[in-house]
Amino acid sequence: MRIAIVGAGGVGGYFGGRLAEAGEDVTFLARGAALSALRSSGLRVDSILGNFSLPKVAAEERAEAVGPVDVVLVCVKAWQVPEVAEGLRPLVGDGTAVVPLQNGVEAADQLESALGRSHVVGGLCRILAFQTAPGHIAHAGVQPVIEFAELDGTPSPRVEGLRAAFARARGVMVKVPGNIHTALWKKFAFIAPVGGVGAVTRAPAGVFRSVPATRRMLEEAIGEVVAVGRAKGVDLPGSVAAETLSFIDSLPPMATASMHRDLVEGRPSELEAQTGAVVRLGAAAGASTPVNRFLYAALLPMELTARGQAAPRGFGG
Repeated sequence: MRIAIVGAGGVGGYFGGRLAEAGEDVTFLARGAALSALRSSGLRVDSILGNFSLPKVAAEERAEAVGPVDVVLVCVKAWQVPEVAEGLRPLVGDGTAVVPLQNGVEAADQLESALGRSHVVGGLCRILAFQTAPGHIAHAGVQPVIEFAELDGTPSPRVEGLRAAFARARGVMVKVPGNIHTALWKKFAFIAPVGGVGAVTRAPAGVFRSVPATRRMLEEAIGEVVAVGRAKGVDLPGSVAAETLSFIDSLPPMATASMHRDLVEGRPSELEAQTGAVVRLGAAAGASTPVNRFLYAALLPMELTARGQAAPRGFGG
């Protein structure tokens, strides 16, 4: 398969690297230092499942240089999806599958607006990975899982082709769920609370899941996400909240979410696509989200500062 990986950070670098390692025709779309590193030194991945290096990888800055492909894996941050969506058009042929792998539940709709529903396949991944330097990815925890399926749940050759490609790759568990919307909201019930509670407490999972007060906050934040999903008509089983908390309990003690790391380190984050989306979607669906409202309000000043947006002057300011 011809596969374009949009973004060469932790997600794109890891999953794209594994596909390239398995012999698939992979091209990375990147910019700046990441592009330069990929072109000059290739890709290096340090993984708990085995390190590997690809001295030569295909990397381009513009989609026009790549042309139509079979699959586009969109691996940029959630807030970047609307920015890059229109620029993906040169990659899209008649049967191309565009698969978003963002944290959140809105990327598919954003891509559909730009590219048309027929080209968008629902997707998600689970991995603890990040870029330590341009062209250098660290996979530090969590069994890498990627899930994707047609938005209407029907089987398709393009989904089966991508499933087979990932099945040939090592270090990846691939799934095609019967209902991708349920799968997306199950992940959302995990990632948004972990990111929000982690960033507010400035603590890794091993700490905030162990302190009774923050564990209770975590449980309530999870419950709110599940309630919003159900209010929107998503089929979420009764066990989802307990299963989510159990998964959080299994994380390495020092695990942190990418939103947490970005906010604490002063970078723009996925706050709007995660905690902000819980609040916004909850309001639209008539579901109450007091804990997530608190998390969002507490973290918003950090987000505005990271984006260089002036906040109103406060008392004594």
